[in-house]
Amino acid sequence: MCMSIFSALVKADKPKPGGEPAAPPGFSKLTSCEAEHAVSGNLCRCTGYRPIIDACKSFAADVDLEDLGLNTFWKKGCADVGKLPEYSADSVCTFPDFLKSEIKSLIPPEVITGDDSSWFHPQSIRELHSLSDSDWFDDNSVKIVASNTGSGVYKDQDLHDKYIDIKGIPELSVINRSSKGVEIGAAVSIAKAIEVFSDGTPVFSKIADHLSKVATPFVRNTATIGGNLIMAQRLEFPSDIATVLLAAGSTVTIATASKKMLCLTLEEFLEQPPCDVRTILLSVSVPDWGSENVIFETSRASPRPFGNAVSYVNSAFLARTSLYAASGGILIEDICLAFGAYGGNHAIRARKVEEFLKGKSVSAPVILEAVRLLKEAILPSEGTTHPEYRVSLAVSFLFSFLSSLANGLDEPAKAIAPNGSCANGIMNGSVKSSPQKHVEVASDYLPIRSRQEMVFNDEYKPVGKPVMKAGVELQASGEAVYVDDIPAPKDCLYGAFIYSTHPHAHIKSVNFKSSLASQKVITVISAKDIPNDGANIGSSFPMFGDEALFGDPVSEFAGQNIGIVIAETQQYAYMAAKQAMIEYSTEKLEPPILTIEDAIQHDSYFHTPPFLAPTQIGDFDKEMSKADHKILSGEVKLESQYYFYMETQTALAIPDEDNCITVYSSTQTPEVTQGVIAKCLGIPLHNVRVITRRVGGGFGGKAMKGCHVACAVAVAAFKMRRPVRMYLDRKTDMIMAGGRHPMKAKYSVGFKSDGTLTALRLDLGINAGISPDISAMMPMSIIGALKKYNWGALSFDVKVCKTNMSSKSAMRAPGDVQGSFIAEAIIEHVASMLGADTNAVRKKNLHGIDSLKVFYGDAAGEEPTYSLVTMFDKLAASPEYKQRVAAVERFNGGSRWKKRGISCVPITYEVRLRATPGKVSILNDGSIAVEVGGIEIGQGLWTKVKQMAAFGLGPLCPDGEGPLDMVRVIQADSLSMIQGGFTGGSTTSENSCEAVRLSCAELVERLMPIKKSLEATSGTRPSWTALIAQATMASVNLAAHAYWKPDPSFVSYLNYGAGVSEVEVDVLTGAMTILRSDLVYDCGQSLNPAVDLGQVEGAFVQGVGFFTNEEYATNADGLVINDGTWTYKIPTVDTIPKQLNVELINSAPDHKRVLSSKASGEPPLLLASSVHCAMREAIRAARKEFAVDSPLTFQMDVPATMATVKELCGLDVVERHLESLSAAAKA
Repeated sequence: MCMSIFSALVKADKPKPGGEPAAPPGFSKLTSCEAEHAVSGNLCRCTGYRPIIDACKSFAADVDLEDLGLNTFWKKGCADVGKLPEYSADSVCTFPDFLKSEIKSLIPPEVITGDDSSWFHPQSIRELHSLSDSDWFDDNSVKIVASNTGSGVYKDQDLHDKYIDIKGIPELSVINRSSKGVEIGAAVSIAKAIEVFSDGTPVFSKIADHLSKVATPFVRNTATIGGNLIMAQRLEFPSDIATVLLAAGSTVTIATASKKMLCLTLEEFLEQPPCDVRTILLSVSVPDWGSENVIFETSRASPRPFGNAVSYVNSAFLARTSLYAASGGILIEDICLAFGAYGGNHAIRARKVEEFLKGKSVSAPVILEAVRLLKEAILPSEGTTHPEYRVSLAVSFLFSFLSSLANGLDEPAKAIAPNGSCANGIMNGSVKSSPQKHVEVASDYLPIRSRQEMVFNDEYKPVGKPVMKAGVELQASGEAVYVDDIPAPKDCLYGAFIYSTHPHAHIKSVNFKSSLASQKVITVISAKDIPNDGANIGSSFPMFGDEALFGDPVSEFAGQNIGIVIAETQQYAYMAAKQAMIEYSTEKLEPPILTIEDAIQHDSYFHTPPFLAPTQIGDFDKEMSKADHKILSGEVKLESQYYFYMETQTALAIPDEDNCITVYSSTQTPEVTQGVIAKCLGIPLHNVRVITRRVGGGFGGKAMKGCHVACAVAVAAFKMRRPVRMYLDRKTDMIMAGGRHPMKAKYSVGFKSDGTLTALRLDLGINAGISPDISAMMPMSIIGALKKYNWGALSFDVKVCKTNMSSKSAMRAPGDVQGSFIAEAIIEHVASMLGADTNAVRKKNLHGIDSLKVFYGDAAGEEPTYSLVTMFDKLAASPEYKQRVAAVERFNGGSRWKKRGISCVPITYEVRLRATPGKVSILNDGSIAVEVGGIEIGQGLWTKVKQMAAFGLGPLCPDGEGPLDMVRVIQADSLSMIQGGFTGGSTTSENSCEAVRLSCAELVERLMPIKKSLEATSGTRPSWTALIAQATMASVNLAAHAYWKPDPSFVSYLNYGAGVSEVEVDVLTGAMTILRSDLVYDCGQSLNPAVDLGQVEGAFVQGVGFFTNEEYATNADGLVINDGTWTYKIPTVDTIPKQLNVELINSAPDHKRVLSSKASGEPPLLLASSVHCAMREAIRAARKEFAVDSPLTFQMDVPATMATVKELCGLDVVERHLESLSAAAKA
């Protein structure tokens, strides 16, 4: 993030030819829009992006500081750039050109030889040919590179011992302009090509605009045009660049292995057999089409508009036109229609469609026939995901383009052609002037805005203040030390997992291919290397059960660890693991159980302990009989979600004397990890020390799942008697992580004619995977969130299914997010059946305090603390909301191809308090070290703990406020802080704070007599350091430890919130834009409003990913196939709400809670279901518009991806629309 905005600042402030006005003092010439796009491809899982965007926009000359979120923490009207760190373009230090030149001059022109590989730097095509003719040149061991960004998509499968860098060949970097067009060398970067095309004719400008949506700024700065096209030709890469240049009539020049120079059309080049490694693409030439009577459009549909996402389909169309005298319309003289990324081998031209359209004036019947011909040409290959959707996208793109050329298709306002915002990205429009159907700004291009409201409290200062997050400067500067940043100890080895790809099979053998990487294998650690007194255990949760570390002798799921490759470097270990060949046998084994349906059929379940089983409410049959209406069979499915922490699973194990071992682990559960390692190695707990300083994102994934890596390195280090570390690559992490629990719910519900619910029966199947993990807790969480409505009677049967899948684990708001959504799906079904307003049904069935206590028992608390109805009314009953609903209806009535929806959702979330330790130590100089059981995983735990320590020691200080700057929270150490428990469930921060407060109270009791003595002697209040110095002289114990346990009568409480989201759906592509989200969340008396605000926003955006775009897909064997950033898409800057408003409210005080505070880490995630519900409303409007055969009541599962949305709107809406127009024309 920092480097991306830095790069954008440097670029914006570079002197421009001809000069330009200087930016105001303290600002850059960067614009707010440029600041947003600078980080559009960066990923963040914690913040929700809003504060990052605001920080970036604070540099922009056109920003109003009053509009930025940081203004929330200033006094009103006091926004001043002087309060921000000073910025001056003149003081920005970049890598100087003279130093670049000096370093370049030191690089040998031909070859650099290292320990394991050689880098060659040919200076001409002749030298390159000479290298390729060498005896040592081998296709497998030699890699030709320019920027090597392609390795992000096509990972190396083996090591290479020779690299040939072709960036220094002058012929590959040419840029020639002439009246005929532009020639660009193959090694020219995409960013440079954009510059070249931007400064050209209208067609070139449109090419530049489309290329700016490819990848991200930092990839475009290095990736080359030639590399992109070679991947498209050789590896079937779904290239946007190939499609756009194909439509523009480009040609390429190549040098073959036989040293022949060939000039081919790009179409000929793509259709050739895959080029061998000796064939070099030299340059690309794009003709100048001028601007007279030329129309050029490009389009793409992808999961993100600008955020580094490959297209589902891309297209580019170029047409020469003239006026048709007979009708006054437009006549197509010549046309080129290019399509790519749809699942074919490469981009193609739709030749039959082109021939059909030549010489025709466009009308509805003409477009309809063109669409029919196109569907014969766009044929996704077998195995392509969403094939019907991709064909429908191609149809939509063609329809959008031809509609802009048609005459007479725009007579009724609601029959107008699309406005160019086709696909999750923008159709680039026409070069020449053409009738514009819409003039509004496309929703993708709306600037991001926000508003934050919160209550500050000085009652317990510095608790309650928006104190800056502890360690944030270290994190932003990259100085924070995570596990993988710890310098490697002497003789350190590295490990990588070999995992099964079969869901249920005997492991007969593991061998390695003959390759460079396999030569790097030192040994393979397997189950046989576990000490005799140990056990094959990789994770364990008390009372629930264990999971094996190794699949031995049988692999029980695809992705299970079979062994650990040990090598001298992490890269060698990664590559060597890829060389493993596993021989399987399924003899005498039952077929794998992979689905909930399979598990139910085979009675394959995990037992839920009685103390975790939720309680049924009322008499279902009796209350169902009172219903006026019944839905006897409804269904909803929710799929899984991957954690996508920025830091993958990692650990470092260092063996010590006397069978002791120290493990640095990125874990939310040091105590559990310590126990599992001890059990695995067969040694006492006191022989195992687990240390965790901070975790680079967890969301539950670093709890049970983190144990596996820690155990793996511990076994390896114990065996090898050398330090061993592992840092999982993203693919392995995604395959083994498990993620959120998929589930399938079937329901029967009874209700009155006025919408009052009488009874609900829920039959729920949960796919828990192969081991229990924490799955026994899921039923209580799911039913707990479902109970936010008064169902009358509530009956359920929850089956926790054991399957041959990677075990599912806790993920932020586990169970609660699914239960809350299931409740909304049922409420919407009821409202749809009644034809009633959904919010009216919601409001009618929210609890009163009496029914709340029936459903939640003691957790309901007292009536003043029940804030849900007030918050829901604040949003759903407000005049503004009613105006927005009316505006949505007006929009939908006047827009055929874009539909909007708006929805308001309430949430109730029960959290549980846990016993937690804390220790406060005051050192001789007055500095304070604090230890807690909780782990800092980015949620601000350290910050709140520091504030609580300062508050707790406040009575000893002259001003009554403790020395916050002297407090340091130190890393967790399982031998120093025992009974640390686990970090999760949203209450760890407040639990830890209370333990620290009790420790401080003990210290205050010890030190107060000394303070009073000093006051009596000197007549003044002693300073903090003087007090501690005197206490040290008096041998006062300056360390206090507390183990806080919640009152048995108050072990849980309820959190409340409400959210409104408004979305816009593109009926042609399924793309969805969140126009606005308003969140209201009851934080109680916040321990730190700034931290809690970040938690609310971050949780909400993570929930948006779950409900919309994140497909954690597996193959038929249950092996994860969306296993990297290329296929798994979390939200980015361009997919968050265009306007995000958050209000934290302070409900009635409740001193049973920690200083009347409430949790904020997980509950707000549930508010993201408002986006899904709003999408349903938009889709319902589309189905109503196009009279889709399916009823307006429909099942909409999670996630609702672009493909899902398009399918629900109708894959054939274009054809049916054209058919109706054609029929009307004939009539």
